[in-house]
Amino acid sequence: MPQRRDLLKTVGIAATGLLAGCPSQGSSEPNTASADTEAATEQVTGAETDEGDESGVSVGPMTAVATEWNVYRARLYDAVALGRAGAPGAGAAVAQSVFARFEGASGEYGAHEQLEATSESAYEGFEDALGSVQSSLSEGDVSGAASAADKASGHLQTAQQAAAGQQATRVLDLLVLGSRASNAAMAGTLGAFEAAATIAEETMTAFEDALVYSKIETADAESYEAFENALAGIGSAAGSEDASGVTEQARAALDATVTGAYALVQQEAVAGAGHLATMQARGWDAAALASAGGPGQAYAHTVTLSSYRARIADADWLAANDAADAASTAVENVFAHFEGANAHDALEEADGEAYEAFEGGLEDLSSAIENGSADGIDSAVETVDTNLVTGIEALVGGEDARAALESAFFRARIADARELYRLGDADSAATIVSDVFARFEENELGFHETMEHESEDLYHRFEEEHLVALQSAYENDDSGAVATHHDGVQQALLDFEAALSTAVASGAEADYMIGRAFDAAGLAALSETDRAATVIQDTFAHFESGAAGFHEALEEADEEIYESFESTLSDVRAAAQDGGDVTSAATAFNDEAIAAAYAIAGSAGGNGEAATAIVQDVFATFEEARVHEMLEEADHDAYENFEAALSDYSQGLTNGDGDPTVLADATRTAQFAVVGAVDSAPSGSGGHGSEESEETETSLSGGPNVVEGVPDDADHVVDMEAVAYAPEELTVSVGDKVAWEHVGGEPHSVTAVADEIPSDATYWASGGFESESAAREGWENGEGAVQSGQSYVHTFETAGEHGYVCIPHEAAGMVGTVIVEE
Repeated sequence: MPQRRDLLKTVGIAATGLLAGCPSQGSSEPNTASADTEAATEQVTGAETDEGDESGVSVGPMTAVATEWNVYRARLYDAVALGRAGAPGAGAAVAQSVFARFEGASGEYGAHEQLEATSESAYEGFEDALGSVQSSLSEGDVSGAASAADKASGHLQTAQQAAAGQQATRVLDLLVLGSRASNAAMAGTLGAFEAAATIAEETMTAFEDALVYSKIETADAESYEAFENALAGIGSAAGSEDASGVTEQARAALDATVTGAYALVQQEAVAGAGHLATMQARGWDAAALASAGGPGQAYAHTVTLSSYRARIADADWLAANDAADAASTAVENVFAHFEGANAHDALEEADGEAYEAFEGGLEDLSSAIENGSADGIDSAVETVDTNLVTGIEALVGGEDARAALESAFFRARIADARELYRLGDADSAATIVSDVFARFEENELGFHETMEHESEDLYHRFEEEHLVALQSAYENDDSGAVATHHDGVQQALLDFEAALSTAVASGAEADYMIGRAFDAAGLAALSETDRAATVIQDTFAHFESGAAGFHEALEEADEEIYESFESTLSDVRAAAQDGGDVTSAATAFNDEAIAAAYAIAGSAGGNGEAATAIVQDVFATFEEARVHEMLEEADHDAYENFEAALSDYSQGLTNGDGDPTVLADATRTAQFAVVGAVDSAPSGSGGHGSEESEETETSLSGGPNVVEGVPDDADHVVDMEAVAYAPEELTVSVGDKVAWEHVGGEPHSVTAVADEIPSDATYWASGGFESESAAREGWENGEGAVQSGQSYVHTFETAGEHGYVCIPHEAAGMVGTVIVEE
């Protein structure tokens, strides 16, 4: 087991947070360690039993500390949840980050200082058990980690009982159970449905064994039943592999525990602060989810699909060079790999039509090769490629991811052209370059626009300086120009990939190297074994030189796969040199290259959209929660800082640079504020000491197009609810008047997004601003607000789609679209 000093050595490395919850048992039972006796004798007066008189336990700063310990309890189990979901390494890293957060929680009412002061044995027991969570997960022992998390949580629970009393601790127990249930949504998002079901089952077991079980059944039978029903719903949805259903039921389970929390205690501030702590834990959830799936397991699926594009193109040129058997083998190998690939089910679920057409195209291609039909081959290759592109678009929405895969495909095709030129077929080489140019001009997979946006210099270097010239060089059979512009095109594409995230670039380079391995197999089939060996030698050298960060990323992500990757690549060269089966060697390498893509995707971070959705859900929940008004009345600055931190964190996750600690600090201050102890909040968490912000509804103004009530001549009315426009999408005709009526929540804005309205449309927004930047600045100054009893009115004169947002609730997902038809 690592000692405390060992953990301190490792937590200097930046680590992300955990997910709130875990499928281990017993965490809601009091710890039976010696900490019980010590804590009881040190701190508790009149709270020795769950039924005892708690008149000596008051609500104050120690209540807030107890709620902060609840965040640690939830995060402890997050590490185990990651292990359950198949990512024990990520869980171990997260345990280190918990330790780092705890070590930094100093100050009079810091979680670290107060745990040590409340109970030395609970303090030592917590740190020791946390070390065991980390070491167990590092060794892949998820059960051991679950047991250790139970012990660590028990020590914190013991301290909570001493600091805040039995009733408050039962509230916190219930909220921890809700957080644990919410982890099922994380597992579902990662595709780990068995883990999601396990989380629900073991949360139910923990609930039944907990002291709070009978308390909540008596205090709020409706919440009790809702929680149990939601847990059952998670299991059912997980059994159907329904990710959205799992998320819906997990949210219902968490909501039930929040409602029940208020029924368990007379002082609503306890439940309110506990709810805020749960929101803080959800913020850590978002950070963990953003990192747990890499740039997305879906991206790794598309790396697989994209690799087939180059391999099918190989079959085309092999058939054209009288190597029909090798061409047929290439198609058969693609089919065989796809049937066993993770990408198989992913494509079928994402786009069933593309899946069917892809497989049908492979069958047609095999038949055309067998029959020697050149036209049939061309048609089938186009069908296969078109539907692979469609599948890639269905699986990944990120512009960078799509463009990187297109770049790798272009690199593979440009390499094919060079090999054909070496074989004396300059015309076919020129045709390939022409095809690449056409795809680029058509903006296939968004590559043209993404490259131009990334770097004008790269764009001009790739297209104008080298790609156009390369086609001419092949057409003119100018070997010197071919060498110059071939290298220029390849370097421009590689530089583009290197400008993207390492994880995305690594997937692209895995594809390129797969293409080169099968190029070697094709060359060997044409008896060009020396050239085949040279191709692999050059490919290996490219990998060793860094390959846009691929080399280092793979070595860090999974050393075993890294070694297998290099070994099998060397085997391809050896097979070419020794007259062996190069195709079989390339196939083995392909397996390792695909595994490399998954390993890097899984370790590098991703699921940004799902992570952002978590924070938006927290924002939406807060807007309608009982604690919203409690916090605003308790301390307006803490309230403002909390909402601002939510908004900034949501935007940061969207941009890939969200920092959970800022939200965590702001939430911690909010927890102290709700219990009336904001001045005791640990430093570094904003709130009371920040700039004064006295904005109220009476200080806000609407502008010339914000009116009282709803005009009688309005053609359409959109309700502005707490954090949503209803309907979110509205179709109108040119000349129609639309009124946005405030029906719930805080003041709203209706602000057109400049890039999401027709180019010839006049800019519009509540407040009458002439640009989006002016509207956003105006909101900061209290202008453009639509308040209770008011509506914003606008008449649409320009056809097209008009996207708009509510500035104060944008982070909560309050967006809308008006489609204007002629």
